[in-house]
Amino acid sequence: MSDTPNTPPPAKAPRQDWPEYFDQLALQCQNHWLHRYYAGGVVSGDTAMINTPLVAMDFETTGMNAAVDDIVSIGLVPFSLRRIFCRESAHWLVKPRQALTEGSVLIHGITHSDINAAPDLEVILEALLTAITGRILVVHYRHIERQFLAQALLERLGEAITFPVIDTMAIEHTVLRRRQGLVDRMLKRSPRGLRLGDCRERYGLPHYHAHHALTDALATAELLQAQIAYHFSEDTPLGELWL
Repeated sequence: MSDTPNTPPPAKAPRQDWPEYFDQLALQCQNHWLHRYYAGGVVSGDTAMINTPLVAMDFETTGMNAAVDDIVSIGLVPFSLRRIFCRESAHWLVKPRQALTEGSVLIHGITHSDINAAPDLEVILEALLTAITGRILVVHYRHIERQFLAQALLERLGEAITFPVIDTMAIEHTVLRRRQGLVDRMLKRSPRGLRLGDCRERYGLPHYHAHHALTDALATAELLQAQIAYHFSEDTPLGELWL
């Protein structure tokens, strides 16, 4: 992911009945790929986490503003609380519609020569949507993946996309907030160390080189497994965690 800010995410989104909302979206959308995605449905909020099909997703981008920047690479890693399905993982380089910036190249290391032969995102959209259908997306800082994918589809298909997520940064922010002293809470000081690597370090997870979409997706999957083990349980309802 292009460098995530070390700031807390906004409050939880109000929409919680995602299965019903997906049914509505399946009827409303015009694009056949999006229709298949929404028609594939989503598990209900009372599903135990141990029974929830998950897929970690991470993007590398040309910048942090979805309105003017674009996706450069995508990493997907399907998993459950007990297993990571590495053989089913996927990684795509895609050609952004905006030029790479020097700053983004320094962060993710993807250069102009790397993307010269890469396809536009639209070419891999069917495969991407198929891979995430029926699974709950897990991300670290949801506003990157949600906003960039919605904007990318709006530009290419004329329709945006919306989906529930579990945000490991939001979980960690909540955990750290509970541990803060009274003075910090009263002054509304944000907890420190919300970047993916910092969060993983607190659980004794190994260090991975950051800013490769597939590696960061794997790192996010492992982080959620650790967060559930330390702070929740396998029987925790999905509805307590999704946004």
